[in-house]
Amino acid sequence: MVKIEFIEQLAELVKAKDLGEITVADGEEVVTIKGRKCPPPPPMGGAPMPPMGMPLAQAPVMQQPAPQTAQAEAPAVSGNVVKSPIVGTFYAASAPDKPPFVTVGQQVKKGDVIMIIESMKLMNEVQSEFDGTVAEILVKNGEAVEFDQPIMIIK
Repeated sequence: MVKIEFIEQLAELVKAKDLGEITVADGEEVVTIKGRKCPPPPPMGGAPMPPMGMPLAQAPVMQQPAPQTAQAEAPAVSGNVVKSPIVGTFYAASAPDKPPFVTVGQQVKKGDVIMIIESMKLMNEVQSEFDGTVAEILVKNGEAVEFDQPIMIIK
């Protein structure tokens, strides 16, 4: 049984510290004391609510950008596109003081290591699936990459 003196002490603490709420549990007994300033509920996401007193008709409207077509985003690519096999960080070399695995204009063979993708503290070597010449490297060293993101073009 919780003593009234304990509840009074909690109430004084809430008042003195200007807390919104305090909860104390001891076994199956739970005591919650709410102050005058209850914290607002966490945001649920979505559009912000208009300020109090502002009619909904006057609420600011959030403009959504028009979706762009895939053709507008990426120009036509000729050659074989090497995509990231996992989410992680792209590294062009095995260490900062080492030369990159490949450079633009370099010949590569199927099976050659062409980059490292670090994911969850693991360094994953990525091998070329194509024979050819590196035409373009689309990301910078140390840049975050997404799964299936184009990284390199081999012609």
